[in-house]
Amino acid sequence: MPRGRAARFPQQQQAILQHAARLFASRGFPGTSMNELAAAAGISKALLYHYYEDKYQLLVAIAEGHIDRLTALVDEIDAEPLSADDRLRRLIARFVREYADAGAHHQVLVQDIKYLDDADERRIRDKERHVVKSFARAIANAHPALAERRLDKPLTMLLFGMMNWMFTWFREGGELGYAEMAQLVTDFVVGGLGHVGAARTGSAAEPARKKTSARKR
Repeated sequence: MPRGRAARFPQQQQAILQHAARLFASRGFPGTSMNELAAAAGISKALLYHYYEDKYQLLVAIAEGHIDRLTALVDEIDAEPLSADDRLRRLIARFVREYADAGAHHQVLVQDIKYLDDADERRIRDKERHVVKSFARAIANAHPALAERRLDKPLTMLLFGMMNWMFTWFREGGELGYAEMAQLVTDFVVGGLGHVGAARTGSAAEPARKKTSARKR
């Protein structure tokens, strides 16, 4: 392979993944063809096969690439010298922001993982469990009484339900952006409705991001 082409091979792969994630998210994995994927990426079908053998390989790359980023994120935050409360806040805020930048990838992970072969699904589910355990541990450390009642795991799943569902209805571009939504979710989970909009705790707060126009997925 010529050097110039080899140098841009990873970038082209990522561009294809971005287009594929948006198509899978909007149409579903079964309803998307390789012809449509090639057209969306602006390349020929023959060139698409040069990067990915089939659309199944694309699905694995999207789902596993996304969960790998999430596992790296929880590991990074676990290594930070934070108080228990700030660690929980940081996890929630960073995950909402990560979902904002990879909403289509996350939707594919949630809705299309059922189309994976058993071995691929087990591997990705194991990584998901790693993420869930990190959140449950953060909740348990911040609220030991909840852990004693074995509520840390159910509350973790409720939290993920809130964050996952948010991306089925929220579109940035109105009065609230993703940074503000991340703070709302954090305040609601940590302090309840009465805490929403209260003064921020400085160390775990994420910097506000300038609002952009609404994105379509």
